[in-house]
Amino acid sequence: MRIALAVEYNGQPFCGWQRQPHCHSVQAELEQALSAIAQEPIVVQCAGRTDTGVHALAQIVHFDTEVVRPLRAWTFGANTHLSRAVSVHWAAQVDPEFHARFKALDRRYRYTIFNRATRTGLYADHTSWVNMPLDADAMHAATSALIGEHDFSAFRSADCQANHARRTIREFSVKRDGERLYIDIVANGFLHNMVRILSGCLIKIGKRERPAEWLGELLRQGDRRQAGMTAPAQGLCFIQPTYPAEYSIPDFQTDKAR
Repeated sequence: MRIALAVEYNGQPFCGWQRQPHCHSVQAELEQALSAIAQEPIVVQCAGRTDTGVHALAQIVHFDTEVVRPLRAWTFGANTHLSRAVSVHWAAQVDPEFHARFKALDRRYRYTIFNRATRTGLYADHTSWVNMPLDADAMHAATSALIGEHDFSAFRSADCQANHARRTIREFSVKRDGERLYIDIVANGFLHNMVRILSGCLIKIGKRERPAEWLGELLRQGDRRQAGMTAPAQGLCFIQPTYPAEYSIPDFQTDKAR
């Protein structure tokens, strides 16, 4: 049978999602917890791998097993074996054709900037800090040039292993809420460091170091060397993927512990 889970994690203690031999990853910790429940090795597939220090609100994963356990065992039972930085929201038996990565229609990320003169202590692990005032309206205006399908070569890291740079951005916005700025982006897929590079460019626009039109110019030039900094990892959170309705994968706001 195939089981799907929604997993939330604080990325700071981990070297990213993917299991690696030289460091502690979210995948390794989750698989260890699930294997303890199943009493056999469990290997999970995720919707989207996150880098070192990047968080997730509802990372969707799936795994196959012939071991029969109550769904509560895959949530509450697994949580007893997980550190405080990782939590399973819900578990559900899904269609054998479901795949957490390949069946996802799109993925939503949020980059959060704490914007005031003094740094934050309470939210330091989950926000990036910019001490000079940012023009959120200019930042938001810049995003419109990137909506749709484009070649995003200007916004991929040098070590990105994707076969091509064409992606489709469905939603892209910047909103201010008091001292916080939220950069929200939904796309059918992302290149390595794409959201963080875009966020770094938007920060330059927000500081009025570049005009709002600059983001569109970078897109057309396709040259990563012309783009801005890669924004710090701690401000980035993978919110959730979206799937076709027939798989009945709930939104992260509902059915967190069914």
